[in-house]
Amino acid sequence: MEQNYKIAIIGLGYVGLPLAISFSKNYETIGYDININRINELNSINNTNSSVFFTNYPKDISDANIYIVTVPTPVNSNNLPDLSFLESSSKLVATFLKKDDIVIYESTVYPGVTEDFCVPILENHSNLKYNFDFYCGYSPERINPGDKSKSLKNIVKITSGSNKRIAKIIDDLYNRIIETGTYQASSIKVAEASKVVENVQRDVNIALMNELAMMFDKLDIPIKDVIEAAKTKWNFIDFKPGLVGGHCIGIDPYYLIFKSKQSGYIPNLINSSREINNYVPKFIVKKTKDILLSKNKILNSCNILILGYSFKENCQDTRNTKVEDILIGLEDLDCSVDIYDPVIKKNHNNLVDNPFKISKKYDAIIVAVAHNEFYNYTINDFNDISKENLVLLDVKGIYNFSTWTL
Repeated sequence: MEQNYKIAIIGLGYVGLPLAISFSKNYETIGYDININRINELNSINNTNSSVFFTNYPKDISDANIYIVTVPTPVNSNNLPDLSFLESSSKLVATFLKKDDIVIYESTVYPGVTEDFCVPILENHSNLKYNFDFYCGYSPERINPGDKSKSLKNIVKITSGSNKRIAKIIDDLYNRIIETGTYQASSIKVAEASKVVENVQRDVNIALMNELAMMFDKLDIPIKDVIEAAKTKWNFIDFKPGLVGGHCIGIDPYYLIFKSKQSGYIPNLINSSREINNYVPKFIVKKTKDILLSKNKILNSCNILILGYSFKENCQDTRNTKVEDILIGLEDLDCSVDIYDPVIKKNHNNLVDNPFKISKKYDAIIVAVAHNEFYNYTINDFNDISKENLVLLDVKGIYNFSTWTL
């Protein structure tokens, strides 16, 4: 069957596009996305290393025999799983599903989504029987946006399949494009759980450091110095406080919380970690307010500059960025807020051109994201754009001359 593989990648974002390009070096590959602008963008790029056929026409994926689904899995306004993209993509695939086809999901989900949610959709809209007519697998994405050192080919890939034979086929398939190899999980549910746990673990550890940072702030003890001292112990895990946004760490725990509550178990630690990390922007806003008031500033006449808007350093992605929460909090205080981010291209009402090249002065500056460019700024640079004495709130702990550091 291998020589006849024709792979359709459903969803061409930061996960699907690298997959499509990598698979196209070994197999006939179609990249499908409903966004016509995305397709036009990809078709306009002359990529000599790729033979992917990009399309937004559903019929173009009709003769594929392996479908890999890489669509978003966000949460709604109540932090409940939003599986609408998985639902619509499963219906699309089911329209063309044939005997012996394999459907592989890569979207981050809670354990059971593939077989308990997606498979019934595939069966109902194809009139085929799971594990008899068609098969499924789950291989969670591990792409790290903005990190050029960790690409698809050099991150170990977890794979799984709906039976042993299919699991082996899927594992072999990914091994063709993953240089560092794969790890075959014992079941689809184990693979699903492993992915969400990866991000839950980081969320919990960062929440601990955020709680310690807020605690030590009250005690007037610099958390950065505490961490440096604690790191001298061989088994200390070097997590740091900060904003927790994005589409992984800030979202995935809600999927496991949802499933756990369904089972009757309340995951108190995971819940509390989410609450702590979500509170950090409010804490930063309060700290900014307190510092400004201590300097006899009138809040509704204050100009504030935020450096960085993406959810992490050196990354264009602004999904679920917690800098937005800081912005909203400051505007609720009637402050005037500008944002400078040299990395992102997305338009935002508060985004400004490089503030270090204009004459506007600010009452406070908040460094929210540790973009590489920001490390080049000196105290003189900040003084030049500050009213009176410099007020610099350094969320990322970049500078040794900050007024305050998280």
